[in-house]
Amino acid sequence: MTLHHEVRGRDGTDAPTLILSSGLGGASAYWAPQITALAEHFRVVTYDHRGTNRSGGAGQDTIAAMADDVLAVAAAVGATRFHFMGHALGGLIGLDLALRPASPVESLVLVNAWGRADPHSGRCFDTRITLLEAAGVEAFVRAQPLFLYPAVWMAENGERLEAEIAHGIAHFQGRDNVLSRIAALRAFDAEARLGAVAVPTLVVAAKDDLLVPYTRSLALAEAIPQAVLALSDHGGHAVNITEPAWFDGVVQSFFTGTGIVSPP
Repeated sequence: MTLHHEVRGRDGTDAPTLILSSGLGGASAYWAPQITALAEHFRVVTYDHRGTNRSGGAGQDTIAAMADDVLAVAAAVGATRFHFMGHALGGLIGLDLALRPASPVESLVLVNAWGRADPHSGRCFDTRITLLEAAGVEAFVRAQPLFLYPAVWMAENGERLEAEIAHGIAHFQGRDNVLSRIAALRAFDAEARLGAVAVPTLVVAAKDDLLVPYTRSLALAEAIPQAVLALSDHGGHAVNITEPAWFDGVVQSFFTGTGIVSPP
């Protein structure tokens, strides 16, 4: 089964392909703030993870299996080589792909990701699991913004958050799927192999990320040979949503600086 995916941006065989992969929620719509800017330079592919949103079936229970799904999406759009941008769990998928023999990945953008989950992140996930199991889906979804966004941003975007929460409740991916995906990201450990990532890599993080300590991104940037770090003081876990102008700017600078795209 090919997962639900969409292709936007440049056409033609000369257009580089960029695949975007979201985090635990699995939704391609997570990247909406970035599509316009990226589509000027890339054939942009977004997809819904297996078992989430418009992709059917039961979700995968390992990061490697989720990475296999990306390869299937790439084959469906005719991409034998591609650039990859992943947020949190999506970043782990990117690392898995980049570490494979004869990897098809040409560059990586890792957003608030990690080589191995921090114990603090584990406490956060334990709290979310308890909410899901003891209080139900609505409580789980209503708590989600606390782990994604800074307090001020949430205070200033109350109406948007309520719409997001309503959508999350209506399209909840299912208890078993959430639990298996959390287990997969907690089990992932590539720290000892990060030195083998052999492509240009941009590591993006926000210092006020509540879910993933930004020190995990510092460790990625130090261990990956061709990595550069972009660190924001503000923005939270979903920094590409809360600080889109800053985020798009550092991504553009990375792709331009590495020669992947031409300067504007």
